[in-house]
Amino acid sequence: MKVKVYSTPSCPWCRTVKEFLKNHNIEFEDIDVSVDQDAAKEMVLKSGQMGVPVIEIDENIVVGFNKPLLEELLGLNKNEVSPEERE
Repeated sequence: MKVKVYSTPSCPWCRTVKEFLKNHNIEFEDIDVSVDQDAAKEMVLKSGQMGVPVIEIDENIVVGFNKPLLEELLGLNKNEVSPEERE
């Protein structure tokens, strides 16, 4: 499974998505679209959105921190208590 996160350093939801992935031991490529204009264009072409975060999981695009959809696409067991929910 290939996961990319299109993000910017100042985006709080981008940090939330990356923490969520890290907490579930999901490897991902973090792409800073504030400095990589080619990646920003690619993100807009794929998602139709200019806002971040945009998450690409294989061929699936998720706009924003949509936890239920991320869990589904990543094959995470929704019945488990996630690390962020334990705190």
